[in-house]
Amino acid sequence: MSRREDAAFARGDIGVDGEVTEEKRAAAEVERARAREQFLEGKTWLGREFLTWLLWKSESSEPLMSFDGEPVHVLFGGKLTLRGIAGEVIELGLKGTEAAYSQVNRFALENGLLIHAAKLKLTLGEKEFDFTLDAQLLDIRTAKLPDLLTDDEDDRIQERLFLTERLGEVTQAIFMTFLALRRGPEWRGQVLPEILSWLKGE
Repeated sequence: MSRREDAAFARGDIGVDGEVTEEKRAAAEVERARAREQFLEGKTWLGREFLTWLLWKSESSEPLMSFDGEPVHVLFGGKLTLRGIAGEVIELGLKGTEAAYSQVNRFALENGLLIHAAKLKLTLGEKEFDFTLDAQLLDIRTAKLPDLLTDDEDDRIQERLFLTERLGEVTQAIFMTFLALRRGPEWRGQVLPEILSWLKGE
């Protein structure tokens, strides 16, 4: 053994064969799992802020943004789940066509819960997409695509793939718009106070 290996063996980091001991390997796995969990928690928190911001923006009749020259609108509907990290209630599920815009939801948001998952209707020009967006990894789930225009089976598959990709691209563009705003000075100076006033119904 080299001096370095001798020292590692004396500490119990490696065995006689020079391999990492099971204890060290297990500890490393635990540490990696903990780091991944912390990363996901941070990302989840940002995703929940994104959905809460998106709800606030969706109340306006103005387009959220323009994508390839077409206006983008987003509406919440059907079902949403809110989560928090402390307090008497750490998860709340709401159902109903206007649940997202209800006073109950605003009260929950004002008191520390954030939107974790929501059913959304995204309109891109004349195309409508219905889907569920999860905050943890910004996953698109249970998407209903616009009506297909082609009859040929191969063409329909290609059109579905195109529309699925389109939905992902628009959702990503909306998130990047939020992220740029979230990183800038306007967030704390203007946007956040406006959201808080909106939650209070002012």
